Amino acid sequence: MLDQIRTVAQGWVGKALLALITIPFALFGIDSYLSGAGNSATVAKVGGNNISIQEYDNALKNMRNRLQSEKKIDPAELDSPEIKSMVLNQLINKQLLNDEIKHAKYAISDEQLATYITGMPEFQKDGKFSQELYDQTLTQNQLTPNKFEAGMRADLLAQQAQNGISKLGFISNARADNISSITNQQRVVTVSEIKTKDFVSQAIVTPAEVKAYYELHKNKLINPEQVKIEFLLLSATNLITGMTVDDAEVKKFYDENTDKFQGTEQRNASHILIAFGVSPTPEKKQEAKAKAEAILAEIKKNPKSFETLAIKNSEDPGSAVKGGDLGSFARGAMVKPFEDAAFSLKVNEVSNLVESEFGYHIIKVTGITGANTDFETLKPQIKGDLMFKKAQEEFAKQAEGFSNMVYEQSGSLAPAAKVYGGQVQKSDWLSREAGAKFFKNNEKIMNLVFSNEVLKDKRNTEAVEISPNNLVSARVVDYKAASPKSFDEVKSGIEALLKFEAASKLAVSKGQAVLKDLREGKEVDGIEWIPEVTIDRKTAQGLTELAMSQAFKTNVAKLPAYSGLADSKQGYLLVKVIKVNTLLPTDAEAQKLAKDELNAALASEYLAAYKQSLREKIKVTVNEKLLISNTENN
Repeated sequence: MLDQIRTVAQGWVGKALLALITIPFALFGIDSYLSGAGNSATVAKVGGNNISIQEYDNALKNMRNRLQSEKKIDPAELDSPEIKSMVLNQLINKQLLNDEIKHAKYAISDEQLATYITGMPEFQKDGKFSQELYDQTLTQNQLTPNKFEAGMRADLLAQQAQNGISKLGFISNARADNISSITNQQRVVTVSEIKTKDFVSQAIVTPAEVKAYYELHKNKLINPEQVKIEFLLLSATNLITGMTVDDAEVKKFYDENTDKFQGTEQRNASHILIAFGVSPTPEKKQEAKAKAEAILAEIKKNPKSFETLAIKNSEDPGSAVKGGDLGSFARGAMVKPFEDAAFSLKVNEVSNLVESEFGYHIIKVTGITGANTDFETLKPQIKGDLMFKKAQEEFAKQAEGFSNMVYEQSGSLAPAAKVYGGQVQKSDWLSREAGAKFFKNNEKIMNLVFSNEVLKDKRNTEAVEISPNNLVSARVVDYKAASPKSFDEVKSGIEALLKFEAASKLAVSKGQAVLKDLREGKEVDGIEWIPEVTIDRKTAQGLTELAMSQAFKTNVAKLPAYSGLADSKQGYLLVKVIKVNTLLPTDAEAQKLAKDELNAALASEYLAAYKQSLREKIKVTVNEKLLISNTENN
């Protein structure tokens, strides 16, 4: 085979298949072809073929490395169940394709394989294939040529099969235009909610219904197993008090980083909008102004009420649910009257009424960043940052010793507390879920706490990094097994649940009646519509995902068009579509790009359907226990 490689490397097809390497090599990496080293336990079985835990670990490692190098994901998410599931599914799909390839008799010639390998950048030196580099790379990675070449051939065959399916994804110009007209459509809409909470007082639930619910569901109403623990934390934050930074260090840092302290001034602000609509009458404007003035008067009486009043009264749907919070913005991002007012206020100062084309605003500035700042102003901040940096460095020095001590002296946390200066703390009763939240949503520490070694043998857990610069070890001091909840424990909760369900039914019934009247052209009193917004399939303009989806499902044969949707949590959502705008790409290049995107999407659907059909045809089983135990160790 390598003789052929040396020959073909000089030929005209030396780089013909170079692009294909990105898929197998990027997803699984060179580790995928290790010659049987490591754990051979089976994590999944595809037909008559096994996927070993070692293959899975190698693929997972390479996926993490690739995502980190491409900076496509938050490092904190590299251990997420979604990443691990995606990797396992890729391995399963790969094996499914391999089985199908054998039956379909796809083929890659030795010449094609040689061309492919000689074109790989991993084996190139000065733009040419290097036999020496090839041999060296394989040796360093404990690979045999036969194993590596077999793996490459399998990947090329899989790509060949996938390409054949993908090419079925073709769409005509007429259908592309039709889909584009739907995809690029804009709709002018408004929505209203018939809220469940407004019907709770009308809902009636009897004691018999509460008791019946308990009897029906009591096998699910369980107090989970719980523990009381003691734990020891090694934290960079706790080390700060022992760090020293003098004025000379602070001044040196400021002088060396002056560019970091210059920037475009930005404001963090919240607002309450009382809208008066497009082309309002004088009466409408006066009505809106009076309402805004009344709200402003309440804020002046109680400045802390701003957020609550925004949630209750603001007619900007995007910010109202967040207490009026607009986030951070620079000059030029807002309409002129709003901008001038926001940039004239101090932090926590509230404006008088500000009129814009949208209505009357009440603005509160919650933060100012980016303005040029002198040394004396920044001195405390810089000193704090430098002290924390030193604390991080000290934490890194102590972390290994701390980890070793809680493991080696696992009968108590006291020795580590004495050496590292921490205080052993005690918790109240904690379930797995509550404990994970207690430790910054870290499930690993609670999985260890409930393990036999820690729970039954009363040993310390290993040191777990619950967040950057924070290590914790815990031990169990008391345990309570899972137990059924008594009726008295859950009575009030069941009553509240049943009342909410009854109120939801009342809200839905009311919503459906209102929708019927609207569709019949009747006037309906008491329905509060939000200000009209123009949305497309990518821009929600503050609407919820549910409202946006419903707006595009609404039949617009006759305008205005109305539709409704029952929401089990909120009540009933009413949607009114006022106008429809159809926007199509006009120039040839944009039309071609749109069609190419549609072809790619269709090809992706065909390929997904093909893989699903293989799963239905070939039995796939996953060793969940092995996967879970392996996950806890990774």
